[in-house]
Amino acid sequence: VHIGVPSGSNIRVDYSEHPPVLAVRMQELFGLADTPRIAQGRQKVLLHLLSPARRPVQVTQDLANFWRSTYAEVKKDLKGRYPKHYWPDDPLVAEATARAKPRGT
Repeated sequence: VHIGVPSGSNIRVDYSEHPPVLAVRMQELFGLADTPRIAQGRQKVLLHLLSPARRPVQVTQDLANFWRSTYAEVKKDLKGRYPKHYWPDDPLVAEATARAKPRGT
């Protein structure tokens, strides 16, 4: 099973763990308010939010809370390590991208 994310990518769900894991670069989820679900909406996936280098940065099943409470701290760290990448102040209204920066920026 693959889940489509706001960047346009289709990311494979890893069912070898419970709950199932969706490992995705953080920038690909900009604009997404809630954690994706599977099983006709009954099961939230466990998000492994990855850096641009595809290293795990955060693990959550509550994406809305992550954007509200933790993202600002994580952004500071990642902005220092990956200055050429896109780190918006408000990830809920930002354009998701699978690239370093959205097209046209």
